[in-house]
Amino acid sequence: MSEALAHCSFCDKHKDRVGKLIVSHKVAICNECVDLCGNLLKDTKTIKQASATPVSIPTPRDIKDYLDQYVIGQDQAKIVLGVAVVNHYKRIKRTGTDIQKANILMLGPTGTGKTLLARTVARYLNVPFVVADATCLTEAGYVGDDVESMITRLYTAADGDIDRCQRGIVFLDEIDKISRKSESATVTKDVSGEGVQQALLKLIEGTKCRVPAHGTKKTNNSETVEIDTTNILFIAGGAFVGMNEIVQRRTQGTSIGFGAQMSSAIDVKNEPVTPDDLVKYGMIPEFVGRFSSYVTLHALDKQQLVNILTQVQGNFVKQYQWLFEEDGVELQFDAESLDLIAERTLATKTGARGLHNELERILLPHMFDLPRYRKNNILQVTINKTQVNTPMTLIQGNA
Repeated sequence: MSEALAHCSFCDKHKDRVGKLIVSHKVAICNECVDLCGNLLKDTKTIKQASATPVSIPTPRDIKDYLDQYVIGQDQAKIVLGVAVVNHYKRIKRTGTDIQKANILMLGPTGTGKTLLARTVARYLNVPFVVADATCLTEAGYVGDDVESMITRLYTAADGDIDRCQRGIVFLDEIDKISRKSESATVTKDVSGEGVQQALLKLIEGTKCRVPAHGTKKTNNSETVEIDTTNILFIAGGAFVGMNEIVQRRTQGTSIGFGAQMSSAIDVKNEPVTPDDLVKYGMIPEFVGRFSSYVTLHALDKQQLVNILTQVQGNFVKQYQWLFEEDGVELQFDAESLDLIAERTLATKTGARGLHNELERILLPHMFDLPRYRKNNILQVTINKTQVNTPMTLIQGNA
């Protein structure tokens, strides 16, 4: 063997420094370079297969049936979301179409399931999904996250697969917090309100933006990739506190004076929100026009809150029962305690999130003492009305 063929032609390592050296007439390759090339080919094949896999389009009823397993109530929202999502991915599947994208705007109090609906749909479709807090967004060049940071996060959630990223879903949370203060154009610079709405227009409608290839902050020297947002579905959600008053003024008008009739408040539940209502709230007309589907989520009643505690997939009671079982202790709730937890949550108007807060308050002393329970052979904890009503600081953790 010549001295030249005693070294790997690729990494130049001597045959004594590698496990095997494969030699042909003119070149040699070591086992390490063979493994490296094999892994590169495997990764490339995997990426191509993942990119080539189309999104399976279910029916709107399939989507609603799946959402019913995780979200209590909100049937109208599930129907609107199901139809909009199916039409969106039909549009993507048909090449050369000029069908406009139908982004979705969800209105409703906190804890009614806006984020959960969007996240569950994305999981069902197996597409990348990110939640972006609109209150953290600013115009480019100011302190805070610029609007393109959402696409960077979506690209990361897609594991660097551009095709999957371009079919993903972005949920814009707290979208009502970027409303402007009045219907007229602002005189001073509003970099976190109207300015953000302006910056979002092209991104939501569809544009090409460059994001860091490795998920880091974009700099002049960093490698970037181009993402087309045309087929990214944007779902916006917000509480829109005060929208009831705007709807009431539109439907009943205003009366003043001693002879004025006092009108009862109209709930958004019974009267659909119009684009003009959103403009009066402080959303600019161009932004409102980017969302063709509006849906209102309604505050949950007591029975729905109890069902969230006990009925849905991955409900709160099962989650805490699992945590207790890890320490060998069984956790039970009587029916009266569940009703009371729901009533306390209704009083705070915090929706499903409030249930989690209540359970943490009630169960925290017990979870602190779970090792002692196991040591003293206490194998079951039953939560009743008394423990629900007892302030956390006074519960001594007695089962």
